[in-house]
Amino acid sequence: MECKKEGNLKNCTCTYTCSKRGICCDCVMSHRKRGEIPGCFFPPDGEKTYDRSIENFIKYAKK
Repeated sequence: MECKKEGNLKNCTCTYTCSKRGICCDCVMSHRKRGEIPGCFFPPDGEKTYDRSIENFIKYAKK
């Protein structure tokens, strides 16, 4: 499968700068290994905390 990094970057809501930005499959895998949720799953105010924990995701999902 061809990576669509340029298109992904146009729609990426994550404000954290890292080498995986726009390479969604690598981003998801990296967060999954750490027991986290990628920033793009959070609402803007939750994403800005940089707390990618599952607990924080649940907190924002309940709002």
